[in-house]
Amino acid sequence: MSEMTVQVEKREAIGTNASRRLRGEGVIPAVVYGGGRESVPINVDRRTVLELLRSAAGENTIFLLHLGKTGKNRHAIIREMQVHPLSGQIQHIDFQRIDMSEKLQVEVPIELIGTPVGVRIDGGVLDFVTREVTLECLPSDIPAHLELDVDALQIGEHLEAKDLTLPKGVALITEEDRVIAAVAHARVVEEEEEGEEDLLEAAPEEPEVIGRESAEGDEG
Repeated sequence: MSEMTVQVEKREAIGTNASRRLRGEGVIPAVVYGGGRESVPINVDRRTVLELLRSAAGENTIFLLHLGKTGKNRHAIIREMQVHPLSGQIQHIDFQRIDMSEKLQVEVPIELIGTPVGVRIDGGVLDFVTREVTLECLPSDIPAHLELDVDALQIGEHLEAKDLTLPKGVALITEEDRVIAAVAHARVVEEEEEGEEDLLEAAPEEPEVIGRESAEGDEG
């Protein structure tokens, strides 16, 4: 588990205009919710957040929110982060309070290790079907990622969620038979793509034929 301490301030002004003004001042509007308590609007320094996210071990990093000069601290994780589609700047952050003694469910990414035999020798294609799974564990046990060795996979074979090696104290919530990675023959993939292209090319021709037949019928 990775834990980062971040200073936050309670946000008095709310609303679209107030949030826009804060962003112009280098501050990110945010909110803290959950834990059986009311939601609290807060401000977070943009530069601090960016530095913390760059140094974080994963998307499920635990943050220790320190509220101004009150001395109050709350553990939280980021549940949602709104990003501007054009500028890429963070617009808003939703923090969820967590109890370090209670289990929670989180999405954890998967990293594939190795190159399948079916790819490097037989010319197959690796399909990374499921890139993250849902786990349940204590906050202190959240892994940054899970590794899955695909080196021995041959064409026609696949690995499922149950093949993942989980750390102690971590339970899998995702269905055990969920396919994580599979190796298929390259020709199968090519034929499917060609079939889709043929359908797309043939689609515009159908109304033209019907139109000509209708026109000949009218003349008769």
